[in-house]
Amino acid sequence: MTSTTGATGSSSLIRALVAGCAVGSLGGLIGLGGAEFRLPLLIGLFGFAALHAVILNKAMSLVVVASALIFRSTTIPFAEVASHWPVIVNLLAGSLLGAWVGASWASRMKGRTLYQVLAGLLVVIAVVLMLGHDRATQDPILTGTAQLVAGVVAGFGIGVVASIMGVAGGELLIPTPVLLFGVDIKLAGSLSLAISLPTMMVGFARYSQDQAFSILRGHRSFVIAMAAGSIVGAAIGGQLLGVVPSGILLPALAAILLISAVKVWRHQ
Repeated sequence: MTSTTGATGSSSLIRALVAGCAVGSLGGLIGLGGAEFRLPLLIGLFGFAALHAVILNKAMSLVVVASALIFRSTTIPFAEVASHWPVIVNLLAGSLLGAWVGASWASRMKGRTLYQVLAGLLVVIAVVLMLGHDRATQDPILTGTAQLVAGVVAGFGIGVVASIMGVAGGELLIPTPVLLFGVDIKLAGSLSLAISLPTMMVGFARYSQDQAFSILRGHRSFVIAMAAGSIVGAAIGGQLLGVVPSGILLPALAAILLISAVKVWRHQ
């Protein structure tokens, strides 16, 4: 699982910055970090092997999510997020374990199998993006013990997906508090970030035990450039929010993910 030379040299740093900005803009438009769009670029444009791309994506996602949580605090204060600690703890109870398990699976998968799994998950994310992202606040679909169990199970699945893809998992996390706990969609965005951060750190810790983790040392400048671009792009995308109608934006972004899924599936 060696990466190509597509990510070396000063010109690639500029490409990484621009690509990161474009990815961040897409993510900012829908209130996400954009890691799902970044992953296919790491594989297809910059030529990283699947596991290397996942690890690099995870590192950049950590930076973007931490920044997004701070940026959103002006609209959704930390105190309001913290007041919903039962929701955070419930989902973390599953997602932390799922993150470790997902990273373990990804580290052991053969290269071709991992490409196919990543392609399949991109399709799943595209479907969830279309069906679940714009749901309004509603009464929780479950209560009591059933709600707690469902939260742990959902958290576990989200943790697995986030670790395997190296993403924050916002497409899956944002609808979950809305459906299970009746949380407002805007607050759900901040809750998803608060859950994503420790979840990704657990997955990152597991990946650090794999030899492929050394990819970060050899491409530190690349990671910084693309992460910086992603943060700038997220700010731009946030400013463009509302300019592009959701009826056009979400299908277009879902189509991008589906096309990316095909390319990742065919990647050698």
